[in-house]
Amino acid sequence: MYDRIKGFRDFYPGEMAARREAIDVLEDTAREYGFREIGTPALERAEMWTDKSGDDIVDELYAFEDQSGRHVTLTPELTPTVARMVVAKQQELSKPIKWVSTRPFWRYEQVQQGRYREFYQTNVDIFGSSEPTADAEILAWAADALTGLGLTGDHFEFRISHRDILGGVLESYDTEVDTEAAIRAVDKSDKLSRAEYHDLLIGAGLSADQAAEFGDLIAGGDLEEVEAFAGTERVTAAVENLQNVLDAAADFGAREYCTISLETARGLDYYTGVVFECFDSAGEVSRSIFGGGRYDDLIESFGGQPTPAVGVAPGHATLALLCQRAGVWPEEDVTTDYYVLQIGDTRAEAARIVSELRDRGHVVETDVAGRSFGAQLDYADSINAETVVIVGEQDLANDEVTIKDMASGDQTQVPVDEFPGDRERPTFEDLA
Repeated sequence: MYDRIKGFRDFYPGEMAARREAIDVLEDTAREYGFREIGTPALERAEMWTDKSGDDIVDELYAFEDQSGRHVTLTPELTPTVARMVVAKQQELSKPIKWVSTRPFWRYEQVQQGRYREFYQTNVDIFGSSEPTADAEILAWAADALTGLGLTGDHFEFRISHRDILGGVLESYDTEVDTEAAIRAVDKSDKLSRAEYHDLLIGAGLSADQAAEFGDLIAGGDLEEVEAFAGTERVTAAVENLQNVLDAAADFGAREYCTISLETARGLDYYTGVVFECFDSAGEVSRSIFGGGRYDDLIESFGGQPTPAVGVAPGHATLALLCQRAGVWPEEDVTTDYYVLQIGDTRAEAARIVSELRDRGHVVETDVAGRSFGAQLDYADSINAETVVIVGEQDLANDEVTIKDMASGDQTQVPVDEFPGDRERPTFEDLA
């Protein structure tokens, strides 16, 4: 017997039915916003990550040398891939480019609540607009997708910040600060003790007093105070941009879900402007549900023309945790509209009924194992069949079939030539 590899999951039909329903909500909402679906490869050149983050990141990848001697990796995230795709056809693509994609990714990391080594995300990105309305549309899509799943503002919140506010405040100190290291420290601050957090800031170049001052200023989240403290055009422009995004989000109906949180930093270095993370309002999910933000420099860093970009990527595992705790996760059951039960030599007529029902878009099963009447009825119950159509030799001799409602157990006979007839979805209630 072979064991499943740690960090990878199996999804049985009931679980997959619930996942599919949730994914459909995410993707259907994206289509309503005009996002176009793309497909992307599972394997990429590892240099797409090592060139940006250094060779140490290989420890977090499923990376290897292929038979042609190329250093490749299973894709750990989508953003570099879509950046590569934009660069490849940049002149041909109409702007703004609005793409959506649902697929698995792979990272070799510690398995914990809501985090696996193979994980699934729905990525939504806009390329080619630097307007605050683009950021707001990403927030609005995320809010509409979550409320489409049955969640409300009591269940989630978007914590929003701006990387240039953090970077600009750090830049205002009269000392040499490793800004990226300091921002990564801010990103980890909610998981660290105050002393550990300050030690990371000190390691990034701040003095002990500056680390304490910076930590308190950012935690306060008062934009006017932050702007006055920094006194730089960079911070003033960032505060204005953040306010403009929030104003646009208000027009799109998403402002009510947004909270200014300057401690929200996003750990990836390619973020450049507004960033946000979605959290469980009740605090029962121990990490962010998902995050996103603006990454205006990435396309150019991949060899393309300067192209602003903003996106978000809900992870399905953490999203499922949030929905389960809110009691809105879809039922993990298979459902069947019709089971066509055969008794005796009735396959030809049963096949006709099956075909006509399937042509109307219904989920229909019939016997493929030569089972008895009772075994077929038990199977129909196990797959949650709503209606059983009994096609028996005796019924056909009377030019009839029997329609059975599985919930009530009631049944009735109808002329075989009239089933399914002109009805789109005939049930016992229609025919009794």
